Amino acid sequence: MKDFGVKPYLFPMPVYMIGTYNEDGTVDSMPMAWGGICAENMVALNLEDEHKTVANLRARGAFTLSVPGIDTLAESDYMGIASAVKVADKFERTGLHAVKSERVDAPIITEYPLTLECKVLEMQEQPYGLRVLGEIVNVLADEKVLDELGRIDCGKLNTFLFDQMRNDYYAVGEICGKAWHSGAPLLKK
Repeated sequence: MKDFGVKPYLFPMPVYMIGTYNEDGTVDSMPMAWGGICAENMVALNLEDEHKTVANLRARGAFTLSVPGIDTLAESDYMGIASAVKVADKFERTGLHAVKSERVDAPIITEYPLTLECKVLEMQEQPYGLRVLGEIVNVLADEKVLDELGRIDCGKLNTFLFDQMRNDYYAVGEICGKAWHSGAPLLKK
């Protein structure tokens, strides 16, 4: 085995989009890979303090966390390249659209198939950076990603993952097993 030392190398890494409002009411969005679900009704975001999104989280106390589809990969990646501190209209440049959440003071980007509406619970300054804990107050899913029973079908999200070892994106593929079932035959051994 090759030794790489201390690196944040874990795969898969999700790509989530954090949506907030700027002080003037315009939409801000940025991608995030370091974070995710941390309790049944909570998410954790690990961010660097210099992001415009962090100032928006402090001011508004709310955000949306969305799963982007491959059809918005270029726009989503752009929002990670461009800094809202330097490019005030970065969201408008993408051509994406947003509506105001009815539950939290944050935008819902309509092209993203799955969105969690969240309230900021805590902003924890840690030696390793800022951790934002958010309460999920609602989940919205586009009808096109629902199965025949009205459940969210992850295969229909058509999302992508981040590879921080090589800075690539990977498409999420097909179902390869069933949780809490695929390993059941080993219980009989």
